[in-house]
Amino acid sequence: MTRACIVGWAHTPFGKLEEPDVEGLIARVSGEALAHAGVEESQVDGIYVGSMNTGFSKQGFEGSLVAVNRPGLAHAPATHLENACATGSAALYAALDFVDSGRGRIALVIGAEKMTAKSVAETGDILLGASYRKEEAEIEGGFAGVFGRIAAGYFQRYGDRSEELARIAAKNHRNGVANPYAQLRKDLGFAFCNRVSDKNPYVAAPLRRTDCSLISDGAAALVVADAETAEGLERAIGFRARAHVNDILPLSRRDPTEFKGARMAWDKARAQAGIGNDDLSFVETHDCFTIAELIEYEAMVLAAPGEGFRVVREGLAEKGGRLPINPSGGLKAKGHPVGATGVSMHVMACLQLMGEAGEMQVSGAELAGIFNMGGAAVANYVSILERRR
Repeated sequence: MTRACIVGWAHTPFGKLEEPDVEGLIARVSGEALAHAGVEESQVDGIYVGSMNTGFSKQGFEGSLVAVNRPGLAHAPATHLENACATGSAALYAALDFVDSGRGRIALVIGAEKMTAKSVAETGDILLGASYRKEEAEIEGGFAGVFGRIAAGYFQRYGDRSEELARIAAKNHRNGVANPYAQLRKDLGFAFCNRVSDKNPYVAAPLRRTDCSLISDGAAALVVADAETAEGLERAIGFRARAHVNDILPLSRRDPTEFKGARMAWDKARAQAGIGNDDLSFVETHDCFTIAELIEYEAMVLAAPGEGFRVVREGLAEKGGRLPINPSGGLKAKGHPVGATGVSMHVMACLQLMGEAGEMQVSGAELAGIFNMGGAAVANYVSILERRR
């Protein structure tokens, strides 16, 4: 059982930011998160930094960058973690393990990525590091091409669901208008998302530009404390459950349209929490591509395999639906600075549970589900959060 709690956070806007590198992004959120938690630098027992990098910067050793701008943290043990697009959740879970083990009472978690300094072609190649290059490096379209193949396989098996993908994109962009951190705060509308045009071309057929998340800079941070320490602080968001399940990396060795590891992670987390989907107030899920969100509906068992379209058609996932999914706008509208994403998703959930989400707020939010994945459903993380203070 996880007894550690989230007691503070910080979040930059996502998009093309003025900070020249990941060091600047880390500096932007580290002090703000500690101040929000009401914690001094001297109280931090461990630092966990998530940054995928793998070519975005020649500067590695990201864990040690925190103290460059906050010398009061120079002697706190600092570790860098990387787990593809689930890097942020990997850093958070390592911090939770550190605190739950009793090795420390307070940990600082930072997820950050500077992506826009590279060309689109370079970024596409860097992101292929989250695939199995021995077999998938030549897929046209980079990582979008990987998910384009997944979408094509899904359509071949279950029928063309391009319209439902457009409805997912439109939903998330509509939600993103209310998110002050979102990279694209514009309601694009279903008609635009559903039509191939000069402004919405195919990126990796059948995926259009509006089916793909954005290239982003950004950072987010969380402060984690043990239960006893959290009692003396202003806020505490606890983990009813958390689960991490991996699946095999090469797509050739599994059914890429199933997201089996994601389903297993959801099953473990729900069982640990003693809940069903109906108990959740909302979900923040990993919509790196709209086909991913569609398949994730099925991994959550909101619909049978091949019937995720029903979730879209019946409006279940809308802001006012039975289970709002991505009320923040998701990766689709908020942006996807890969190392920051998992941390950001937890910040978005914390805002909802504290009733501090502004126009994003889901009425009566009490129990949050989060799904963050690395690669094509290879590293799968599910958190179930609740407010304790």
